[in-house]
Amino acid sequence: MINKKIIANLLLAATALTSVVATTSVAQDNPYEAIKGEWITLPDGRQWGSTSTVYYAGNGNIWVAERCGGNGNCLDTPDIDPIMLVDVDGNILKSFGKNMIVWPHGMHVDPDGNLWIADARGDEKRKKGHQVLKFSPDGELLMTIGTAGVAGRDKYIFDQPCDVAVAPNGDIFVADGHEAGGNNRIVKYNSKGEYLMEFGDTGAERGELSEPHALAINSQGKLFVGDRQNSRIQIFDLEGHHLDQWTQFGRPSGIYIDKNDIMYVADSESNTGWHRNPGWERGIRIGSSITGWVTAFIPDPNNGMEPRYTSVAEGVTADEAGNVYGAEVLQKRMRKYIPKGYFATPPKRN
Repeated sequence: MINKKIIANLLLAATALTSVVATTSVAQDNPYEAIKGEWITLPDGRQWGSTSTVYYAGNGNIWVAERCGGNGNCLDTPDIDPIMLVDVDGNILKSFGKNMIVWPHGMHVDPDGNLWIADARGDEKRKKGHQVLKFSPDGELLMTIGTAGVAGRDKYIFDQPCDVAVAPNGDIFVADGHEAGGNNRIVKYNSKGEYLMEFGDTGAERGELSEPHALAINSQGKLFVGDRQNSRIQIFDLEGHHLDQWTQFGRPSGIYIDKNDIMYVADSESNTGWHRNPGWERGIRIGSSITGWVTAFIPDPNNGMEPRYTSVAEGVTADEAGNVYGAEVLQKRMRKYIPKGYFATPPKRN
């Protein structure tokens, strides 16, 4: 007969271990501080709209997608460029995309420096949206995937594509579906935009998806999918085989992996409502895409305010100088975080 005292001790040990795991995945040090105020000045007195995506462009610059002063249809403001290249000091170097994109949502820079945009809403009348668009660094439209303005599910028809990622060999991955009852699939194309395969289906089991909101690929050829409604990251190989799932990075809205395999995950939704990852703090978690260890955490300053549905960064990226950037939907801004102590001892520039 099993000794009750032994069982009690085992349960106590299990509880303690759970507490340690929860602490290591949530309560990490924050080595960053936010720049106060707006650090990017938009032209002609233009006001910031919602922005859900940002991506490092190289050479200290970032690509920013902004929803044309609001959070609606950018086609209604045909004179505004939603895509901007911004330098480290907040100067806008170039912009493009006017009258081409409905609702910019996800973004990726491929190995050749081309910019990919996931346009996650559609305008059937004006035949725009529900597409993935490939631009040159100068804003020339090079490719589109998806049927413009048409929502559905087929090899070349999306319904609110959330994000896009390009593998080193040029293969293209599209996260299709921006709600729990959406398409909930990852669609793969070759470098010419020709359909190859798809994987994922609606559900909560391993390999199933509920709002695939973000994509990133690390140096080991692993595809990280921000399975937001399921409050986890799912990991696949590039042939769609399920490898693992991680919950320690919170409820992922955005994922960025740098050249050193450091992963930055924006959690904008934890603890914002029923079944939205209760008990977890929102913010940006930083760690290894190889080991899964979380090493830093930039908390949402509004964590005690219970926002309606989202707060602070949905999109995230980082540059080689150690700065982290958060694209914010509710607060309508692009926030920049710098390593603590920067102002006391600013790095020297060549």
